[in-house]
Amino acid sequence: MEHVPALDEDLKKTLGPATAKVLAEQLGLHTALDLLHHYPRRYAERGELTSLAELADQIDEHVTVVAQVADARILAFNGGRGKRLEVTITDGSGRLQLVFFGAGVHKPHKDLLPGTRAMFAGKVGMFNRKLQLSHPAYEPLGADASDRDAATAFANQLIPIYPACAKLESWKIAKCVDAVLPSAQEAVDPLPPALREGRGLVPLTEALLKIHRPGTKADIEDARQRLKWDEAFVLQVALARRRHADSQLPAVPRRPVPGGLLDSFDAKLPFTLTDGQQKVSKEIFDDLATSHPMHRLLQGEVGSGKTMVALRAMLAVVDSGGQAAMLAPTEVLAQQHHRSITEMMGELAEGGMLGGSDQGTKVVLLTGSMGVPARRRALLDLVTGEAGIVIGTHALIEDKVQFHDLGLVVVDEQHRFGVEQRDALRSKGKQPPHLLVMTATPIPRTVAMTVFGDLETSVLDQLPAGRSPIATHVVPSKDKPHFLARAWERVREEVEKGHQAYVVCPRIGDGEDDPKKKAAEDDGDRRPPLAVVEIAEQLTRGPLAGMSVEVLHGRMDPADKDDVMRRFAAGEVKVLVATTVIEVGVNVPNSTVMVIMDADRFGVSQLHQLRGRVGRGSAPGLCLLVSEMHEASPARARLAAVAATLDGFELSRIDLEQRREGDVLGQAQSGVRSSLRMLAVIEDEEVIAEAREEATRVVAEDPALEGLPGLRTALDALLDTEREQYLEKG
Repeated sequence: MEHVPALDEDLKKTLGPATAKVLAEQLGLHTALDLLHHYPRRYAERGELTSLAELADQIDEHVTVVAQVADARILAFNGGRGKRLEVTITDGSGRLQLVFFGAGVHKPHKDLLPGTRAMFAGKVGMFNRKLQLSHPAYEPLGADASDRDAATAFANQLIPIYPACAKLESWKIAKCVDAVLPSAQEAVDPLPPALREGRGLVPLTEALLKIHRPGTKADIEDARQRLKWDEAFVLQVALARRRHADSQLPAVPRRPVPGGLLDSFDAKLPFTLTDGQQKVSKEIFDDLATSHPMHRLLQGEVGSGKTMVALRAMLAVVDSGGQAAMLAPTEVLAQQHHRSITEMMGELAEGGMLGGSDQGTKVVLLTGSMGVPARRRALLDLVTGEAGIVIGTHALIEDKVQFHDLGLVVVDEQHRFGVEQRDALRSKGKQPPHLLVMTATPIPRTVAMTVFGDLETSVLDQLPAGRSPIATHVVPSKDKPHFLARAWERVREEVEKGHQAYVVCPRIGDGEDDPKKKAAEDDGDRRPPLAVVEIAEQLTRGPLAGMSVEVLHGRMDPADKDDVMRRFAAGEVKVLVATTVIEVGVNVPNSTVMVIMDADRFGVSQLHQLRGRVGRGSAPGLCLLVSEMHEASPARARLAAVAATLDGFELSRIDLEQRREGDVLGQAQSGVRSSLRMLAVIEDEEVIAEAREEATRVVAEDPALEGLPGLRTALDALLDTEREQYLEKG
């Protein structure tokens, strides 16, 4: 594919090595095209200025404001040896103080005279209960207008405010954009002309010019509509091509046999399935009966009965003469699934064994730490077909693992597995096996459509009877230290009643934590995240002295990890201080309380997932979110949202509305760099749904996109090698 040279040129050539280095390292921008797609976050008007009144919600955030200097004065302190410049700025909605210290006071004192209008960029802080920017960068907006028209034009001009970083302010990024803007003329338009004209969208070149240098608010709206369509449509075409390719693959239809294994299993169930489980099971059975591979995402809250639905699908495949494999992210979880599935099946899990059922099958476990004889036996059961169901970790993917007839792959906690791993397991079937992906992280419909658009989606949103409620509270440890002391008392009370507790920290703290990463997280004046090792030591010496407290984190030896988890599950360990390794699949019904330290450093969905580890038995659960963040900060608003609802789907919507749009295809969801810059998946549900329809139609008419070279070029840019593999193999 011919690349457009000016757009693909390294920014070093245009902007010089120093600026290019900051853009690459801080903002991930490497080429002119990257910079053209770094859109302004908002626009300030010189006439009606950015509202200072809104800054109370942005403590600890980097902001850019446009305002006028009301007054400026130099004050002496430290017995006259130190100097401080205090500048008060206003925009009519509020006032804000700027402070400069030491030798750095003279230039701003000369530049920022009362009446001067300027852009200011810095981090919002709090001092003596007042908002302030300390040592902000600034750019005076001098108007040398000689006549009224020029002055009016100046006052009404829209100033783009770009997502910036401490080393490169918004107005410097604007100057960089000016340098590459002429190359926008060479941008290749990905939208088919009929689609663009039919929807009244402006051409791509015009959209890029209008988004960066708008003359009016209508220009911004035109550009946004157009650029949203680009993102939604190109992504949906990639997913539509995946669906199209999958629909061409052959697969063996798998249907349960009347009076077979599935019927026997259903007959011995001590409870009835929920309506949701029955509905989702029907969707899965319909897919399994077709002659091309099922690709289905099954999502549901922790405890909604996904394992039961997956097991019934596996039994249907065994009925039809095939085998089913369940892939779990950790040994602990694989063992747990194996235990619960063999318990649910009873004698049906002992096919071919003494006392086993005639209709039964063997259910085997395969993990990396198994002894040689047990492993050899499991491998033999798989290759002969004796074992209808296998549950394992990535050990299932190794070359020596062979199946007799692999018909279904169930992947638990999809985002924990690399694409290559899932692909390697699927390649073990004589024909492509059916695929069922499970996740307990609730995903709103549009996100599922955007991130997993190649999978059909089933949702379990009912919780079975008997689950205990979980109360969640925010503990503001800085404002009210006695609240934190009370939290540790609550942990003690629960343990004394015979229950157990989790304490979660964002960092390990074993000396191997990457200092660079830590420095980035410290964000200048913020302390490093709390660490498992340090907190465990403090608790053992202090508020939880005399209790059995143990640590668990990802860098421990696997055998040590399993040992700690086994002893915690057995009730020998009372308090487990851990990282998010406990987020998935640890089932200890006796755990009733969880304390999450530095809770503001976790995402909303992650907090919800962690909280699902308590309240799994008959006793009610308690989750305490500890944070030092200021009450008015966005981080505290997020924590309040988690405390206010147990509905995971509602929380995932809030999470997405509060995060930057681009996170949707970020690390957590797909393991590849994000491509969404303009599209907000929650707000733009309509665009995404319409783009999916258009993309499906375009791909059905021209699967190879031979008649749409511009679209092919855009796909190549979206699907760099890594992302291409992700979509190819998903």
